[in-house]
Amino acid sequence: MKRYELIVIDAGPAGLSAAIEGAKAGMRVAVFDENARPGGQLFKQIHKFFGSKEHKAKIRGFRIGEMLLQEAEEAGVNVQLNATVLGIFPEKRITVRFADHVEQFSGDNIIVATGAAENMVLFDGWTKPGVIGAGAAQTLMNLHGVQPGQNILMVGSGNVGLVVSYQLLQAGCKVAALIDAAPRVGGYGVHAAKVARYGVPFYMRHTILRAEGKDQVEGAVIAEVDDKFQPIPGTEKHLDVDTICLAVGLSPMSQVLRMSGCEIDDTPGGLVPKTDAYGETTIPGLFAAGDVAGIEEASSAMIGGRIAGLAAAHRAGYLDDAAFQTQAEAARASLTQLRQGMFAKENRGRTDLTETEEGYELSQNLLAKGYVTEEELQAFPAASEKRGGVHPVIECTQNIPCNPCQDACKFGCIMVGRQITSIPQIEHGKRCTGCGMCVASCSGQAIFLVDDDYDETRAAITMAYEFLPYPEKGQKGTALSRAGRPLCEAEVLSLRKSAATDGTALLTIAVPKEFSMQARAFAFDGGVD
Repeated sequence: MKRYELIVIDAGPAGLSAAIEGAKAGMRVAVFDENARPGGQLFKQIHKFFGSKEHKAKIRGFRIGEMLLQEAEEAGVNVQLNATVLGIFPEKRITVRFADHVEQFSGDNIIVATGAAENMVLFDGWTKPGVIGAGAAQTLMNLHGVQPGQNILMVGSGNVGLVVSYQLLQAGCKVAALIDAAPRVGGYGVHAAKVARYGVPFYMRHTILRAEGKDQVEGAVIAEVDDKFQPIPGTEKHLDVDTICLAVGLSPMSQVLRMSGCEIDDTPGGLVPKTDAYGETTIPGLFAAGDVAGIEEASSAMIGGRIAGLAAAHRAGYLDDAAFQTQAEAARASLTQLRQGMFAKENRGRTDLTETEEGYELSQNLLAKGYVTEEELQAFPAASEKRGGVHPVIECTQNIPCNPCQDACKFGCIMVGRQITSIPQIEHGKRCTGCGMCVASCSGQAIFLVDDDYDETRAAITMAYEFLPYPEKGQKGTALSRAGRPLCEAEVLSLRKSAATDGTALLTIAVPKEFSMQARAFAFDGGVD
């Protein structure tokens, strides 16, 4: 039986991070993953991460996956793919099934980072071809280059539903609607705004009743729900769609942990192992990291993996007490940053939040329809101030953990401060050069450069643009409002790309001056091409 000082189950973001920390400390590490390629969900994620530079903010998920794989290789981590762990047995032994045989391994320490599986919601016709999970849609689009469908209903308004809806638009699909039984949008408002500005309607307090079609999805019927989440008769709506995409939450994949005999907690978020502050379960030397220990964002999973890897190295004697405490506490402080703001665990499910931490009134329209109205934005100085020359307009109106805009501006025009969840502010007395780096760095595409003095009749607006084909200079199109409604004709002034913007094009359009604080998207012929 082969023995390793550290065995990691699953090569996703948490597992790779844990393996890297163990190997860097000097441990002999093996990672087993049932998939044909490592990296887990990261390689499906083409959007930019939130957080700070330390959390790999403004870097796309698949880029982070590439970085982790390179770091694991350099650290000497032994990653074995197409290797399914069948169970964890006494004395920290595991059984692994390969293509044509089964082997047993023993580990002085084991870290389980098996992640989570998509939830489903049952409705009439839910087994028809054309009903898929959001993760499956991402796999089709971002790994295989295949459209999941042409006309899609998204069920679920959490970050997964919002992010995948936007990626469906990028893939050339139409998103007919985004629905959720909850009374308010569950994910980041900046994610919702990206979707709404391209004309996707939000139906909160709505559920799906049935999928229509004989052999496949040919339509969907939705209805409004009451306070007990029961459909209200007479509120049914028919949608012409060929695909129903479900983003209704995740459940931890804790099966091997439950087999191990460690203590399991039955929580509202699923069956999760009872762990200490460093991820160690009630079985000494058996750790849990990432979504299997509780559903969070990938950034949190990577830090949780790092902490578990450090704890395993300390337990094995590769890190002394002082080194372990220093590194682990730094990682825990970083994790705490990501768990702050209005989306912190203690705020989940709350419907009574009416103000930001700074006292700005939260947009109720954003929570109900996915976009902030121009009137609501007046409460936010960075989103409403008009002045001569080019200047940033920041439509970030919630306390989310993110500050790349502050680092991007080399001239100090934007300030978030030490509290990572603070609403960005414009620093007066600082001159904006129009470089656009703040626009490109914003993970939520919430920053625009506005120049009301472009010429006598028109203003220039610079925005992030992530659709193909790219518009060309001089091309005419339509400027869209925050609600995705056509506003006016727009002319393309320029489109800039560089390695520094990591694939985000900076599109500058000219619109009549009166629309400078309303135009927030560009489309060919009034819609996304």
